Amino acid sequence: MVNDGMGDQSARMPDRPGTRPARTAPNQPARARFPEARHYAALDLGTNNCRLLIARPAASGFTVVDAFSRIVRLGEGLAATGRLSDAAIDRTLAALAICADKLRRRNVLLSRSVATEACRRASNGAEFIERAYRETGIALDIITAEEEARLAVLGCHILIEPGDDPALIFDIGGGSTELVLVDTRTPVPTVLDWHSAPWGVVSLTESVGHAGDAIDRAASYARMRALVAESFAGFAARLPRNVARPRLLGTSGTVTTLASVHLGLERYDRAAVDGLIVPATAMRRISADLSGMSIDERAQLRCIGHERADLVVAGCAILETILDLWPAERLGVADRGIREGILRRLMREDGR
Repeated sequence: MVNDGMGDQSARMPDRPGTRPARTAPNQPARARFPEARHYAALDLGTNNCRLLIARPAASGFTVVDAFSRIVRLGEGLAATGRLSDAAIDRTLAALAICADKLRRRNVLLSRSVATEACRRASNGAEFIERAYRETGIALDIITAEEEARLAVLGCHILIEPGDDPALIFDIGGGSTELVLVDTRTPVPTVLDWHSAPWGVVSLTESVGHAGDAIDRAASYARMRALVAESFAGFAARLPRNVARPRLLGTSGTVTTLASVHLGLERYDRAAVDGLIVPATAMRRISADLSGMSIDERAQLRCIGHERADLVVAGCAILETILDLWPAERLGVADRGIREGILRRLMREDGR
């Protein structure tokens, strides 16, 4: 069962950057100096993105009052050096400073900020966490791959299509991909099995690359697929066979981007994408088309642009490999995940 209190360390927002908030025992959130405020915040610092969500409780769960998202590429170069680069750290600290300002201005009652694969893997990950606290006042927790997977499930499971068979939820990140097999016959899905692979859109792109002519691009895409399939092999062998109606839900920039391409959107529209159900064949076709394009051709697509043009092909390779091991006819798309999972935990622990 997803444990809403598993490994959670909620942090009070400091009065000013550089003043470390007192830690509290697990499952006992700390409170800010403004008891009348009812804003909660979740910050997810991944290998590629820094994302913040601030919300207040509502009858249907919560209402978002502020949000922030920026591609920071914290894990850029990590595969080659094993360290977070100075340039990546500077980009990330700039984004965290914006988040810190929003947290102060919104009078946040409870917050939690987490860091994932890049900080787990980097030899200077802990050093970066300390510097981020000193300079921005944001106390980041480096969470395990298992907690990352469970938070993603908690944040997006409501979008799984109805059914009695097991469902597969996946999160394609910048530095890793999490796969979670769940039983949805319980109010909060029961986790039956999970797996974290060390391939995300940044790590896979940096390890394989995707350039050259059409022949080179096809070869690199095949290499990506093979590496991902190898990393999934143990989990794939444990998956149940002969599932009557496999259900699949993806939460990541890859699936939301491909869904936008599928819809032919001029610019990203969360309302159109979150909760969308797309035929798996359509996602495979888009993946194949993108993998055959040059980076400049991909950059011309409005829903991809220059920021994602170099990384989206790795996401396509991971997605197609997931479709190979869990052959669902339809793919659910979620523009929600870890941050929403954190918010639900915080509000639940606070009795809301």
